[in-house]
Amino acid sequence: MSADSKQPQPPEDGAATTADSTSLLLSHARLGDGRTVDVRLAGGRIEAVGTAGSLTTAGARVDLGGYLLLPAAAEPHAHADTALSADTPGPVSYAPEEVQRRATEAALLQLGHGATALRAHVRIGDVHGLGPLEAVLQARRSLRGLADLTAVAVPRLLTGVAGADGLAMLRDAVKMGAGVVGGCPDLDPDPAGYVEAVLDVAAEHGAPVDLHTDGDDPARLARLAAMAGGLRPGVTIGPCAGLSRLPSEAARRAADQLAAAGVAVVCLPQGGCGGTELRGAAPVRLLRAAGVRVAAGSGTLRDVANPVGRGDPLEAAYLLASLGGLAPQEAYAAVGAEARAVMGLPEVRVEAGFPAELLAVRGERLAGVLSLAYSRIVVHRGRVVARTSAVREYCDSAAALDLPRQARPERPPEPGSPPAGPVVRS
Repeated sequence: MSADSKQPQPPEDGAATTADSTSLLLSHARLGDGRTVDVRLAGGRIEAVGTAGSLTTAGARVDLGGYLLLPAAAEPHAHADTALSADTPGPVSYAPEEVQRRATEAALLQLGHGATALRAHVRIGDVHGLGPLEAVLQARRSLRGLADLTAVAVPRLLTGVAGADGLAMLRDAVKMGAGVVGGCPDLDPDPAGYVEAVLDVAAEHGAPVDLHTDGDDPARLARLAAMAGGLRPGVTIGPCAGLSRLPSEAARRAADQLAAAGVAVVCLPQGGCGGTELRGAAPVRLLRAAGVRVAAGSGTLRDVANPVGRGDPLEAAYLLASLGGLAPQEAYAAVGAEARAVMGLPEVRVEAGFPAELLAVRGERLAGVLSLAYSRIVVHRGRVVARTSAVREYCDSAAALDLPRQARPERPPEPGSPPAGPVVRS
């Protein structure tokens, strides 16, 4: 999708009213264009960007020498209610306190990876009713100031006699605080009727829509696009792995219809999720060529649908680059700028006036960062909220003496430990 030729103005999102009012200086940070700069943050926003060593602050300072500074990632497709349940002995517990614990821990894991905003799909109805949603909303409140979590209400059935309760519960879920109306139309006996019901509820409340679909039925996608066209604040579907299995002409026609309707697609390069049956990834390059806004999410995080899910947006970007054929900048945009746009969040740039939602990763170039993204520093609303540091150590060897950025440990080794060799910070 081509960028708008007009330069957008820094958005107003109210972050300054809730952010820490003290200033923070990020010094000697490397930007994607190769410049090394100082970045001063205040009131939840980027206050100034200057050449390295040119800015001062009365507040704290973080030395980002050796780090690449990027707009923070966002997670447009998480499953908070089932996260971290793969190793649970016996049936997964949906007791509110257990769901809240898992949702909070999962959000903090993803925050540590660099996602300062998350959209979490939560199933409602059946025997659990609205309990899991209330637990996730409680997790959202406990995470305030660390990360922004938005809940998506996902009913199972919405049509026929069996769907009447689901429709009433969906309306209650939005009133409770679910910020997005979601669902799985492929699982309803009447997928078109399901979509129509979701769109009606969303229109009633002025809420965005985010639907799970495999996208393997061209006629169904065409109906969805026709119904969703022009709805504001917008419609997102995913993971659409089935689109990649359609004949090329049918896939191109479907992509054109989605683009014309303004429907965005969130793909899941790391695997599927419980709301769909097909594995694999959507045809990202075909969708982008048609003008569809494409973002990338992590999907499930260590639950029965993906017991090894990592919830790492940089891994999603890595897979888009290594397997999907996107340039590193395009791949990172899918988990950064495009993900934020799909989620209705303000744009972030490392420029004065923009929200201070930032991710620093040790490395010099984006391609290297996506390859070996170990050490990370995460900034949300102008303050450091997570830090991960990785150090690789090697035993003494002549072959290791010329490793880059090497240093020897400052402390003597513990008794009985192997000889300390070069240390490489990653």
